[in-house]
Amino acid sequence: MGCRSRLNGEGTITLRKDGRWEAAAHVPTSAGTLKRKRQYARTRADAHAKLVRMLEQANRGIPVADKSWTVGAYLTYRIEHVVAPRRRPKTLLAYESAVRLYLVPLLGGKRLERLAPRDALGMLARLRELCLCCTRKLDARRPEEVQCCSRGRCCGRRLSARMIQFVHAVLRNALQNAVREELVSRNVAKLVQVEGPSCARGKGLETASARELLATVRNGRLYALYLMALTLGLRKGELLGLRWDAVDLDRGELTVTRSLQRINGELVSAQPRTRHSCRTIPLPPLVVEALKARREQQRREHRNCGDEWLDSGHVFTTAVGSPVDPRNLDRHWYAPQKRTGLEGHRFHDLRHSFVSLLLDPGVAPHIVREIAGHSGLQVTLGVYAHASEEEKRKALTQLSKLFE
Repeated sequence: MGCRSRLNGEGTITLRKDGRWEAAAHVPTSAGTLKRKRQYARTRADAHAKLVRMLEQANRGIPVADKSWTVGAYLTYRIEHVVAPRRRPKTLLAYESAVRLYLVPLLGGKRLERLAPRDALGMLARLRELCLCCTRKLDARRPEEVQCCSRGRCCGRRLSARMIQFVHAVLRNALQNAVREELVSRNVAKLVQVEGPSCARGKGLETASARELLATVRNGRLYALYLMALTLGLRKGELLGLRWDAVDLDRGELTVTRSLQRINGELVSAQPRTRHSCRTIPLPPLVVEALKARREQQRREHRNCGDEWLDSGHVFTTAVGSPVDPRNLDRHWYAPQKRTGLEGHRFHDLRHSFVSLLLDPGVAPHIVREIAGHSGLQVTLGVYAHASEEEKRKALTQLSKLFE
């Protein structure tokens, strides 16, 4: 019997009728089976190089996908089976929008295993060059046919750097999941750098401004809400999602377990942002008295409404008992903001003020972090802590005394 020139498992290189060279070999799949994989090249040398690469990956135990995924199909699969069970509704909505509006129209038709860094770069370049009104056309036609309407009809607005960074992050996370599932051998999105946005820091209120704000809203229905925002540092969604069954006025504490958000046009009571956000906070006597007054006010409103009262169980409600829409709280913020000269401040800046005012007298940062529900000290000190002009002047005056 003559010697075989090629052993089993070495693969084959053949010339096809269309003039291309075909490299084929049996390689393991992620399902644990063997699959004959074929790759094509213009020359025999290129086909040989691809065959060697396939066999090297097989010898290293790197399987090939048992299903030929497109980028669009895999992103949809990941949204349904990976993101949806683990993420909060608002986060899930953001992921779905990034995939549907940008990633699927620009990359959806490409093969997952053939995705290259230049594809990710091209996608980001397209997002930067198109105006907002033109990006909405991407899912209605072939993306290469969409041109920016710069002939006098351009809206002039572009996607923000933060949104482009987020779209890139969604792609990067999806490809990293594909690497873990051994569908691809590398994450090409990690090889592409995206310039981060220059974010404006929040503005904390000084003590005098905070006192003036509370004096302005003292006789209003939401006085206790503003007081708790400044003295407890609760987020807007946590304040509006707070229920009476999570408040113990006898023991003087409340538990943050829910957050009220508007998602797809509906008010949803969702889990807080992180596990650190679920926390128990002791209540100062001033807050206890304000909540007692709020409870009595709510009972009067209940009696006035009678059978039309909507018992939602929330601490802060409308005059008929329904939850307060977060957008309506933003509208309510306009009036006290203007009366106290706080134009340019957001309602969320009250939370920034809480952290700064608590750190100023020397409260330990780890205590402030636990009350605020931050994920780490770097957030408390690097994002939310603000020094007032008076504090900076005092610190520099003390330093200058060393040289007098």
